[in-house]
Amino acid sequence: MDTIYMQYLFYRLDPVWRRLPADERTCRSTELAETIERQGGITTHAYSLTGLKAGRDLLLWRHGNDLAALQQAASEIHRTDLGRYLEISDSYIGLIGTSTYTRRQTPQEQAALAQERGTYLIIYPFTKTIDWYFLSQAARQGMMNEHIKIGHEYSHIKQILVYSTGLDDQEFIVAYETEDLAEFHKLVRDLRPTDSRRYTLSDTPIYTAVHRPLREALDLLA
Repeated sequence: MDTIYMQYLFYRLDPVWRRLPADERTCRSTELAETIERQGGITTHAYSLTGLKAGRDLLLWRHGNDLAALQQAASEIHRTDLGRYLEISDSYIGLIGTSTYTRRQTPQEQAALAQERGTYLIIYPFTKTIDWYFLSQAARQGMMNEHIKIGHEYSHIKQILVYSTGLDDQEFIVAYETEDLAEFHKLVRDLRPTDSRRYTLSDTPIYTAVHRPLREALDLLA
């Protein structure tokens, strides 16, 4: 499997943007959309956080085989007229990998590179405690089996796990796609009392975003 870098790039919009004339905003949004659409070798999915998280307005979920190309693409975004009003508020990077706890991944766990995206995306950086890694493989596997079993009871919810150890502050980036936020809320409640929860060091901040076609997501910035 080729190396695939995944990045979740969050932007904060300068409020000055909203005071520009409507025709200017439309023209500059189109420029940014065209810039992203012609970035070869990079897949980009757009999400709106407008009104959902303070200081976060836009999420670009991107992946490609070359981290330098992802960096160059981000620079191209910044050089557009709308890009000058966008400030990176958070950026999480990692690699697509294979879980050591599942022998055969189901479609539910293979959603990272899908072309069709779910309506809602919930995402957070995640780090285990040091003690977790001093447990035996059998002990860790047993706790993860419990975790996986519960997850499979919610087969409509897809999980995307990105490995960040050594590349970013967190160890993993965890994301879930769902069509029903209430169902996802129930899944999280069911996972809270599992044994593996004892070994969670951090799993915040949590972002809830709505998938939109790129141009629609940019229009919502207004």
